[in-house]
Amino acid sequence: MNTQAYGGPEIHEQARITADGRQLDGELIIPQEATGVVLFAHGSGSSRHSPRNQFVAETLREAGLGTLLFDLLTREEEAVDRETGHLRFDIELLARRLAAATEWFGSQAFSDLGVGYFGSSTGGGAALVAAAEVGDRVGAVVSRGGRPDLAGFALPRVKSSTLLIVGGDDTQVIELNKRAFEMLPCEKELKIIPGASHLFEEPGTLEQVAELAAQWFKRHLQR
Repeated sequence: MNTQAYGGPEIHEQARITADGRQLDGELIIPQEATGVVLFAHGSGSSRHSPRNQFVAETLREAGLGTLLFDLLTREEEAVDRETGHLRFDIELLARRLAAATEWFGSQAFSDLGVGYFGSSTGGGAALVAAAEVGDRVGAVVSRGGRPDLAGFALPRVKSSTLLIVGGDDTQVIELNKRAFEMLPCEKELKIIPGASHLFEEPGTLEQVAELAAQWFKRHLQR
C-alpha cells in the first residue's frame, strides 16, 4: 500500500455519504501533515456523536491522523432500531455502509492517505467484515470492546493489521475476542486493559485505548 502524508491545510468538512440509496451524515477532519485517516464504526445504539469515539478521534488527530465519524444508520433507521434493536446487529448492513464510506473517501482529492478502521462493540465486527471486502485499501483495524466474533465468516480473509482491545472485567467479550483472534491470519495483537469494563468508563482506561489505537494506526498507516 503506497501512501503519503497530506501536506495541505487542515480539512474540516461535513461528509454526505450515499449507501444503499440513503444519505449518511458525517464529519471529516484531516490535520496538516496527516499520515492516514481513520473511519469510525460506532457500536450498538450509538452515533457519530458518541463521547467515547469523539475522545478517541481527538487523540488520533493530536497524533497526526485524520478522522471520519459518520452515522451508520439514518435517523429513520435509528428510530426503528431503538424499538427493535435489530439493525445494530445487522453486521453485513453496517459493513456495507462502512465500505461505502471508504469508497466516498477514495473519491476525495486527498485519498492517497492510508485508511484505517476503528470499531466499537458491534462496529468492531462490521469493521472486520468491511476490511475483508475492501482488501488492501485498509491498512489497519482497531476494535474497542468489539464483537469480532460477529465477523466469523470474514475473519480468515482479513489482511489488515488488527488490534483487538478488551476491558479486563469484560470477561464474556474477552472470550469472544480470543476465539476471533485465533481465526485472523493477519498481523494481530490482543490487548486486555486491567480494571476496564465493556464501555471503558473507569478513570484512565479510555485514555489507554486511545493511545494504543494511535500507536497502532501510526505504525501501520505510514508506508
